[in-house]
Amino acid sequence: MILNSDSMKPIYVQIAEWLETEILSGSIKKDEKVHSQYQLAEMLNINPATAAKGLNILADENILYKKRGLGMFVSEDAKKIISAKRRNQTLKSLVLELVREAEHLQVTEEELVAMIKEAKRDLKGDS
Repeated sequence: MILNSDSMKPIYVQIAEWLETEILSGSIKKDEKVHSQYQLAEMLNINPATAAKGLNILADENILYKKRGLGMFVSEDAKKIISAKRRNQTLKSLVLELVREAEHLQVTEEELVAMIKEAKRDLKGDS
């Protein structure tokens, strides 16, 4: 993982999002132990409190759960929670921005849908 210190996003949010992406991709599976705050701090050369804050965000959202004395683990519903969160926050925000820009450029709904379909085809071609 590479942290972007120039980003407007705090480091702890970047850590939480990175772990979410690892869970969504299947790199970290349900009931699997995630890196501790100290391991993350060492890996990323950051303060352990910053790493803990990123982990605690995910614990507060029931994406991770704590086993006393053992660490944090991926919850059974983690993928479902992350997917719903990203659909309702990130994706809706991006779509709103896209539609707003299309309006400014007087792009019709049909043209916009065609562009999205073309982009999906292009992505499938890259796979």
